[in-house]
Amino acid sequence: MKLATRLFVTMSLLVAVAVGGLILAADQLLRRHLEDEIAGGLEREARLVAAFLPTDSLRWPAAARELGRLIGRRVTLVDRAGRVRGDTDFDPDALARLENHAGRPEIRAAWDSGVGRAARLSASTNERQLYVAVRSGPGDLEAVRVSTTLAAVDARVHAVQGAVALAGLAALLAAAALAWLLAREVAKPLVQVAEAARTIAEGRAPVFPDATVPEVAQHIVALRAMHQELDRRFAELQGEREETETLIETMIDGVVAADPRGLVTTFNTAARRLLGYDAGDAPPALVELFHDKAARELVDAILGGREAEPVDLQLGHRALLLAGRPLPDGGALLVIRDVTDLRRLETVRRDFVANVSHELKTPLTSISGYAETLADETPAGTHAEQFARIILENAHRMQRLVEDLLDLSRIESGGWRPTPERVGVGDLAHEAWAPFAERARERGVQLALDVAAQAETVTADRQAARQILTNLFDNALRYTPAGGRITVSAKPDGGAVRLAVEDTGSGIAPEHLPRVFERFYRADPARARGEGGTGLGLAIVKHLVEAHGGRVEARSSLGKGTTIQLVFPQAEGRT
Repeated sequence: MKLATRLFVTMSLLVAVAVGGLILAADQLLRRHLEDEIAGGLEREARLVAAFLPTDSLRWPAAARELGRLIGRRVTLVDRAGRVRGDTDFDPDALARLENHAGRPEIRAAWDSGVGRAARLSASTNERQLYVAVRSGPGDLEAVRVSTTLAAVDARVHAVQGAVALAGLAALLAAAALAWLLAREVAKPLVQVAEAARTIAEGRAPVFPDATVPEVAQHIVALRAMHQELDRRFAELQGEREETETLIETMIDGVVAADPRGLVTTFNTAARRLLGYDAGDAPPALVELFHDKAARELVDAILGGREAEPVDLQLGHRALLLAGRPLPDGGALLVIRDVTDLRRLETVRRDFVANVSHELKTPLTSISGYAETLADETPAGTHAEQFARIILENAHRMQRLVEDLLDLSRIESGGWRPTPERVGVGDLAHEAWAPFAERARERGVQLALDVAAQAETVTADRQAARQILTNLFDNALRYTPAGGRITVSAKPDGGAVRLAVEDTGSGIAPEHLPRVFERFYRADPARARGEGGTGLGLAIVKHLVEAHGGRVEARSSLGKGTTIQLVFPQAEGRT
């Protein structure tokens, strides 16, 4: 329906409702007002008639006829019994045949309150009559009633209603003219504005109308400004999108993005190359892109909105690292990195370290033996004896370094696998502390245990667990001052046991804390060398704990001490 038609229909309905209301008001209010005026006149006339009635009841019929003729109304005289004693419209002989008027509502009201009024259809004239009765009259005359027809009232009301109807028709015509004017001045520009808005939404160039109505013109100006701003922002977004697509295409890492349904939306050149797809090949759904179990589990987790750790993939001769994260809209983003060269270098490094360590082990053993022999056979206190002791000390240090390197290489290469069993935490701590007991007593450092009842045992490889605590005790004792304390605690942590080794030493600065588990990293290099550390103790601890499927954390405050926490999953082990 066109806007002009809607405007005309709306105005017509409003005019019709208004006209209908006026007609009803004329019928009710005007009729009531006119009837009230007539009733008031009839009441005055009835009292006037009562005043002029003779006292002789035989003259009442003639008086009713004469007075009714003079005032132009029907006059009816009613006695206490309700009998009609005189009526303008009936001869004296016919009065006896009239029905008793005691039940007429206007008569009863007049008897009760002094004045009665009623309007009803006359049986003789078939016209509406208005009857007004007053309680008055000489002798036993109880009521004087004066009545008149309401045809004049109906005529006046109908005349007013006709005038209102004509006015309504004129208003309808005016509404049609106004609707046409509004359609031309307002509706047409508004329709054109709506069309321009739809055109903008479809991405096409809009045509903006001209309008003489200020309010409509303001909307057109606002729409034109909005269109220009949208064009500018769209151009910026398009440029940013092209830059992002170019950046993704030039990345050496593969990038794969999928929507919430798992359908691939981004598949850059590197991803095609790494996964073996040609430029024209359409990639399958994300859940079908990988056949490796670990990769499929990672994809399922990310599509489900969960975080997942990166996984290693082996596709042919390539070693890949697959990482991903869920997108805010429910999709997924995967990054595929080619780590073939890195894994090859790591293998070369491990082999080199293992080979060099093996080659150094034998000569170091010889050097240690000869140095110890020289130190024992050389007179004490001589320079030769001192030199021999220095050679022996450094040879032992080199041997510890070689042993640590061999242990670390064996763990990293997968040549060692833990054999979990139930190990008592207290017994394990005392076994690992035994080599340091004498050294601790000399420095006044005490060992304390704080083992919860639910964490008295831990599922771990006994030798590996002893080496973990040995390395931690060695580090803690090295940095704990005289009179300090080293505490071993064990507490349940969900389905795991959380071991902690806490000291009251010098602590580690916050900037060094994230790197303490790196090999050869020292927060205080000079002090570590002076204490004889190799820089591999915490790296070995980390690898041993992770080989059990656990994790290790470090917390420290300068001047207050350091806490190393170890979390071991509690799978069933041998006892």
